[in-house]
Amino acid sequence: MRSGIFIIALALALIAPSVGANTLTIPGHNDFGETQPMPRRGLSMDSVLVDFGEPNQRLGPVGEPAISEWDYGNFRVYFENQTVLHSIDMNTLIMPK
Repeated sequence: MRSGIFIIALALALIAPSVGANTLTIPGHNDFGETQPMPRRGLSMDSVLVDFGEPNQRLGPVGEPAISEWDYGNFRVYFENQTVLHSIDMNTLIMPK
């Protein structure tokens, strides 16, 4: 009986170091619960201006459909035509070296 428990304990000790988890980091996303308010998908440009004010910089539109980018410093907002596609929190980006 004791040898069976010993074998199980030994097996668990050998397996435990190989069990682990990798962290997947997606630029622009965090799960820290401390997110800043950003425009959500589907809002219009006019709504973004009312809620967040004038951006520091406007880029675009470029291409078809027209894609525009508004830079607010801490975050960026991407539009397709007049509608928010995505907002990115610049504080969570991992920049390559």
